Amino acid sequence: MRESFKNKIIEVCNKKIEAKGINVGLSFYAFFANKNDNPELLMEVAEWWILTNKLDHFEKAVKIKAMVE
Repeated sequence: MRESFKNKIIEVCNKKIEAKGINVGLSFYAFFANKNDNPELLMEVAEWWILTNKLDHFEKAVKIKAMVE
């Protein structure tokens, strides 16, 4: 996965954890706008989430953050 996107994942996770606590869960859609303006990146992250790491639809933000750090 792109290093620049890893930084975005960490940023989003930090904001969600700060707002809702350490038990907050999110899907990979949390890192994208509600429009398909970058399908290549969406598929890259989906492959990392689903095929590479076999993650469930919703995962704890702290887990995702730790995986990309």
